[in-house]
Amino acid sequence: MAVPWEKYFRKALQEKLPKKIPEQNADHFPPVLRLLEKRQELADADRDLRAQKEVFQATMAALKQRREQLEKKEQELKGSFVRFDKFLQDAEARRSCALRRAAEARHRAGRQEAEALRLRAQLEELQRERARLQRQLQRLEPCARLLRRVLEQLPQFQEVPELVARFDALADTQAALRLTERERLRELEEARARLQRLRDTWQDELLRQGQRRAQLLDRLEAARERTLHWESKWVQIQNTAAQKTLLLGRTRMAALNLFQLVCQHQRQPPALDIEDTEGQLEEVKRFILDLSAMLASLPQAQPAAPAP
Repeated sequence: MAVPWEKYFRKALQEKLPKKIPEQNADHFPPVLRLLEKRQELADADRDLRAQKEVFQATMAALKQRREQLEKKEQELKGSFVRFDKFLQDAEARRSCALRRAAEARHRAGRQEAEALRLRAQLEELQRERARLQRQLQRLEPCARLLRRVLEQLPQFQEVPELVARFDALADTQAALRLTERERLRELEEARARLQRLRDTWQDELLRQGQRRAQLLDRLEAARERTLHWESKWVQIQNTAAQKTLLLGRTRMAALNLFQLVCQHQRQPPALDIEDTEGQLEEVKRFILDLSAMLASLPQAQPAAPAP
């Protein structure tokens, strides 16, 4: 706290001046000498006062500079405290982030390990399946070579599945024919046995059995003819199915082209699946109906006036 200058100087002057002039000097010194002595004492007191004032000013300047330095250090400490607090907050945030990342890394590592175990088990299963398929392929390799040679000799078949399907159909037909033939042969043998038993007794029965035998032979021949007929029908059905499949593919392609034209006209990307033919046709139908309604709502053009 600053000290008032007047009080300070008054106090210093009182300390320099004598407390009480001795009485014995009053008798020995004349007034002029006492005045000179007083002036000298005042001058000495004034010099001391100036010196003390300079010392006081220097001290005050030093104190002011010291106070400014202390205030500056205080501001620096406050700034350091703020930076340190921010550093602690940043460190805590980095620590929390590091802990969170470590937890996520552990969780991710656990999931990756579980996924690796699953993939390893799946790989082992696929390897076993691959070994089984390789053994099956090696076992069926002679059949494949035979089928390739058969395809080379039969140009009407393009793929092995077609040949296998035709072979299965012929095998089924042959099995049915053999079964029918065995039944017919059994019936023929039974007829022959009955004929042999009746030959001795009834001539008419022999004739009837002969007729029966002829009928059975006719039925056998008819069965063979029906077999050939159904084989031709089967070939025709296969050809018709191929034609229908081709027609269906063309129809679906035409529907897809119409749908794409509608999408281009509407400037919209196709939102339906390529296989959704019914949805595509529905969109084309809706577009045609909307276009028809829009054309119907337009005013009809007036007929041109006849030329004069």
